[in-house]
Amino acid sequence: MLTNQTTSTPSRMRLTELQNGESGRVCTLDGEVGTCARLREMGFCESAVVEKVAGEKTLLCQLCGTRIALSDRAADHIVVELIRAVI
Repeated sequence: MLTNQTTSTPSRMRLTELQNGESGRVCTLDGEVGTCARLREMGFCESAVVEKVAGEKTLLCQLCGTRIALSDRAADHIVVELIRAVI
């Protein structure tokens, strides 16, 4: 998990680290240029809000009102900041 030193900043983590039902805002895409370009084409742009609906190896995500299945390898390139945690 990516960590912050201060408690006032949102927690950053990989999309794969979100729990089912949690939402995050995309901060950066970390990977090869081609991989990042493909993720942006799918809607995973910086500042987009994504909810992890289900899954571990294959993640089901809600993005802009659309559900998208994404491999854990692809999701591992997406860094998000937690905006809504599961309680």
